[in-house]
Amino acid sequence: MIKISNVPISRDHKPFIIAEMSGNHNHSLERAFEIVDAAAESGAHALKLQTYTADTITIDKSEGEFFISDPKSLWKGESLYNLYKQAFTPWEWHKPIIDRCKEKGILCFSSPFDFTAVDFLEELNVPAYKIASFENVDLPLIKKVANTGKPIIVSTGMATVQEIAEAVETIRSTGNEQIILLKCTSTYPATPETTNILTIPHLRELFGCEVGLSDHTMGIGVSVASVALGAVVIEKHFTLNRKDGGVDSTFSMEPKEMNSLVIETERAWQALGKINYGPTEKEKASLVFRRSLYVVEDIKAGDMITEKNVRSIRPGLGLPPKFFDLVMGKRVNQDVKRGTGLSWEMLG
Repeated sequence: MIKISNVPISRDHKPFIIAEMSGNHNHSLERAFEIVDAAAESGAHALKLQTYTADTITIDKSEGEFFISDPKSLWKGESLYNLYKQAFTPWEWHKPIIDRCKEKGILCFSSPFDFTAVDFLEELNVPAYKIASFENVDLPLIKKVANTGKPIIVSTGMATVQEIAEAVETIRSTGNEQIILLKCTSTYPATPETTNILTIPHLRELFGCEVGLSDHTMGIGVSVASVALGAVVIEKHFTLNRKDGGVDSTFSMEPKEMNSLVIETERAWQALGKINYGPTEKEKASLVFRRSLYVVEDIKAGDMITEKNVRSIRPGLGLPPKFFDLVMGKRVNQDVKRGTGLSWEMLG
């Protein structure tokens, strides 16, 4: 079983909910603190940061492939460099944010995007690491993270089975077995139709590790459904209010929605239970309200049972209804009052 700090992550425990702050702090440390507070109050178990600068993630160029021209993109018209300048979390904020999380009783860790970020996060002693979807092919970075010996959560967005296998093997080659793979669709927002959460149990079977969901869809339905398929971690982008704007605000979850996510994913997990037939302990008290065969008119000893004087009704203290045809035409050996459950002792 994997533990992040002191929190166990497995199918035997309620889903671990991660609130991804990303750039939704809008370059205000006070807002970042408010996001931490709201995440904790909503019941999230962890807050996740992203650790990079524009210069560590790309280069300052506004042409060709460094410029976002896709008309469907949320970030159309931005260069990658300027986008990351807007979205990054200043490194000097990390410790204050981590300290705020500790005060509020939730965990805090991050996605590093280069070696210097890993070294920096190690100095802060984060309890786990996340590899973002776009970095899941960066095997040197993954190896650097795996060598910390800490749990490593890998988003599988866009990755082929071969690419996921290479990432998992890279982690395991360091002796680190604390791997959680997240099914992810790297579109922003994603749609339920493209989320394919049936992949979750398949990922677990293929790679023999825990699996969760990095969910970019709107609402909580996809996340709740993923728990039924074995997801043990749910990650959702989080903001105070989508109307406030921000690089990821459009597909981010607000506090009330996060609270619903925490509650409903735990309910879904509780409902899984085990394969069970027959009455549960708590259902046994309800057996009395089943239908059974009852005398519905007074009968004298020697009278014949007919459809008029015996019926299948509630409650369930008489003979089971499956014996209805068998008892029809038989005679009772005693007087039986209306409202008496039929029993074998009364016949013959």
